[in-house]
Amino acid sequence: MNTYDLVIIGAGPAGMTAAIYGARADLKVLMLDKLAPGGQIINTNEIQNYTGMGTINGAELAMQMFTHTQELNVEFDYGTVTKIENEEDIKKIYIEEDSERIICTKAIIVATGTTPRRLNIPREDQFVGNGISFCAICDGAYYRDKDVVVIGGGNSAVEESIYLAGMVKSLTIVTMFDLTADPIACDKLKALDNVTVYPYQDVLEFVGDRQLEGVHFKSTQTKEEKTVYCDGVFEYIGLSPVTAFVKDLGILNDYGYIEVNDKMETKVPGIYGAGDCITKNLRQVITACADGAIAAQEVSRYVKNHLPLSHQ
Repeated sequence: MNTYDLVIIGAGPAGMTAAIYGARADLKVLMLDKLAPGGQIINTNEIQNYTGMGTINGAELAMQMFTHTQELNVEFDYGTVTKIENEEDIKKIYIEEDSERIICTKAIIVATGTTPRRLNIPREDQFVGNGISFCAICDGAYYRDKDVVVIGGGNSAVEESIYLAGMVKSLTIVTMFDLTADPIACDKLKALDNVTVYPYQDVLEFVGDRQLEGVHFKSTQTKEEKTVYCDGVFEYIGLSPVTAFVKDLGILNDYGYIEVNDKMETKVPGIYGAGDCITKNLRQVITACADGAIAAQEVSRYVKNHLPLSHQ
């Protein structure tokens, strides 16, 4: 059976950086993802804090990272991981798309990132994909010269609102607290003529029958209720880790994030975490890359000190 030295689950910045460092350490590497390489940054219009890049489009940065992995002959494949079995020196990975396929590897880096959190309020499920979106870069152009609501006040909400404001007729931000993003970005947003901000609001429900018509919310301070009518909604209320497939390994905290030490090691030997899916204080592209580099370096030590390389 074909055995890898390292399988990286997730091809975002953390996973791709791990792949680069793993390949340079002469490991036999496979990178898996259920979607196109890039992770969350594919959906980001502008990244302004990646050292040396100035301002760069997220999809462009993702493509540069992936090209780098291919220059080092990193193997990439599509697949949704459903389960990992730990058998000491060998780990078995099971893929949803092919029930008969089992991938064997000596070490694993889980770098699956996060997925957008939902409000879980009336009519949300009905309008997701049909009026409610989580990606301004993907769907923003559809709402050109229309009225749009953005729910959330963090970095993603503010940055994507600035992007949307350049094409929509009006943009209303509804947030549970005040805007909490980078102050420079907040000032830039507030200076736009077509933007209105409603802070300290609790979103109660989406309005509409067969199509989305608006958002109904209530002030947490005055208890006043209000409905803003719109053509589309973009939700940016946080993210949840994509880690359900490792829940049986005992490596998750109460919130579903992977617990690691400063070497990116979990408590299961040979299984590491990296990027937004691990316990950490700052979730940025540059810190995800750092996680991936550290994890791959530790995998190299683990494999070479405990097990022979697969291509030897």
